[in-house]
Amino acid sequence: MRKDLPPRYYLAHFFEFLAFFKGANAALLSDNARDFIESFNQLDADKQCIIVRAANRKYAVIDRSQFSYVEIANPQYQIDELMDANWFGDLQHASLQDIAGVLTKEAILKLLSEYGATQGLASLTKPVLVSRLEACINQHGWPEGLNEHTYLVCLFDAPLKFLLFLYFGNTKGRLNQFSMRDLGVMRTRGDSVSDITRFDSKADAEAAWFFANHLEKLPFLSNSQASALAQETFPNSDGVSAMFYRDQFLYALALKLLGEYREQALLLLSSADSDKAKEKWIRESYKDGNVDSVKEALELIIDSPPSDTLLAFAEDFYARKYHKKRTSAVTDMLRNASRTIDIDVSQNQQVERGVLAHYKRLGIAGWRTENRLWRSLFGLTFWAQLYEEDTLVTEFDRRPLSLKQNNFYARFGSSIEALFERLDGKEKFRHHVHKMATAHYGKVNSLFMWSSHLLEPIDALIKHGELSAIVNLLRMMSEDFASLSDGFPDIMVFDEKLRFEEVKAPGDQLRRNQLVSIQRLQRAGFEVAVTTVNWHRDPNQPYVVVDIETTGGNNSYNRITEIGMVKIVAGEVVDTYQTLINPQRRIPATITRLTGISDDMVADAPLFVEVAESIASFTDEAVFVAHNVNFDYGFIKQEFARLELPFKRPKLCTVREMRKVNPGLPSYSLANLTRHFDIKMEQHHRALSDAKAAAALLDIILTMSAGKIK
Repeated sequence: MRKDLPPRYYLAHFFEFLAFFKGANAALLSDNARDFIESFNQLDADKQCIIVRAANRKYAVIDRSQFSYVEIANPQYQIDELMDANWFGDLQHASLQDIAGVLTKEAILKLLSEYGATQGLASLTKPVLVSRLEACINQHGWPEGLNEHTYLVCLFDAPLKFLLFLYFGNTKGRLNQFSMRDLGVMRTRGDSVSDITRFDSKADAEAAWFFANHLEKLPFLSNSQASALAQETFPNSDGVSAMFYRDQFLYALALKLLGEYREQALLLLSSADSDKAKEKWIRESYKDGNVDSVKEALELIIDSPPSDTLLAFAEDFYARKYHKKRTSAVTDMLRNASRTIDIDVSQNQQVERGVLAHYKRLGIAGWRTENRLWRSLFGLTFWAQLYEEDTLVTEFDRRPLSLKQNNFYARFGSSIEALFERLDGKEKFRHHVHKMATAHYGKVNSLFMWSSHLLEPIDALIKHGELSAIVNLLRMMSEDFASLSDGFPDIMVFDEKLRFEEVKAPGDQLRRNQLVSIQRLQRAGFEVAVTTVNWHRDPNQPYVVVDIETTGGNNSYNRITEIGMVKIVAGEVVDTYQTLINPQRRIPATITRLTGISDDMVADAPLFVEVAESIASFTDEAVFVAHNVNFDYGFIKQEFARLELPFKRPKLCTVREMRKVNPGLPSYSLANLTRHFDIKMEQHHRALSDAKAAAALLDIILTMSAGKIK
């Protein structure tokens, strides 16, 4: 249940926010930010409440008519006095970004219509429309539809945003996160927070803010304005945070200028240190014919790579452009995939699950892994270093500074290596991971989601993998987490030896980050394969044909009264299942007349919770088949959801498939199709009878789709 917020709650949490700047972070304050805090503290409580309410709005432009709060005495009078004291101003002080924030696109189009024709404007982006509105206002004055006396601008927005940036470490943090925390909407880490700063110095903080703030404003600048910005003198700071935001800003600014101001854009790219900026500069410079300078840059990267991601690109680009290699490394890995397997086409919506089911039928153990295995193992192995030795600046932080700044190993290398020395055996390593999971289960973190099955693939990795390979990969992640936090293979398989597989269905591409992760896993000592899938009709693919009877058509509030299932393997019925189910509500008379199932018949029948395990087991690793499959599947999935259990199976609809193989029939209802194909119905609208009929239709569909019409 959500809590009620007490009177002047927003003012109380604003003082909580300002308290952050009384400790170590006081040294980071700009002169404007310090003046803002001092001036705010001198206001009376009513005016403070006005400021705080405005500060909690998303944009600097506010509608003063909305400030009628019981906790504030005579709010409009307070606003007038605050305007006289230069806390608020008219819209002429507003930025394009703030106007765009407070007005919808439709509202902007309506305002533009006051200046004349608006033909073709609807297709323009909101930032472009705001620029048009600004030009019209400058030329013709304010439109009647925009009352500049109603809308005000918070003149304290700049120092406030800087303070929020210091507190949250990004430009997205808002004061409403305090109320979301207190209402229970947002979970925070109340522990492990100490009086530290996230910036190296005042210069680092101000430079980081300059780049982050201008990065947000870029979409609202014209190309000429962006070009003028590129010619300004940027802050000079080698702080980690400043460099991080500098590279993001330079890359985004260069992309904006690349068309009209190409030379300027390339200069910006060349001055940025990020991998993507270097890659972009190389690609664009090569297009411009700067072959020698690009070759020199590539050779420098190959000789002294800043990251494995950039190294993979440089080696590949160098081979193709200067050694005339015809294909990319990604293409080579796909072409030279170490294995190809045939999977039933019914698995085309969840190919990894289909591959694992295929292996299971062959007696081969497998686990779905992707990024979760390695991110969870990384987080549990290094929990102490991440969340105890490293610290969170505020309780809203989820990712430790060392991961944000990608210097985890540089900061904690000795502690990491000491841990590896202690965990010199598989059982020690497994015990450590389990200990961390038990001690910290459920705690907020940015690396993985907790679940009851989290440790299963980790245990399999430790049991079947080489400990040296596991340590090697974890060390690589520690040294360059930014490049090795995703792109890991889809599945892990144990077939006498452990291997990882990246599964690719026809038409799937191998991404660069996947290539890098595969190469690093191989370098660590693991066997890794790219497994390509061919679709076919697998005769050994189990199908379970399902039919249910219910109390009505909507699964949100109606319930199942009967379920019938037929399992088919290689065209043969190998098992059946049928049971009535007590729906825990009355069955309408119309349903009883249709199905013959009455309240008396289900009175002593099991509840769904009592048969859920049997249903899950019967349908496991099988394709879920039904006539109008979404109806039956939706009801069963909803019943499992009521039990807070997942239910996910590949689906096949006999209505849709029959339309494909036998088009043109007047009706595709179960009754009509059974008559058309002379299929016997034991008792229409009873679950097992209808399931058997649909199973006969499935047999026809599979035969006809294979080109063998009976």
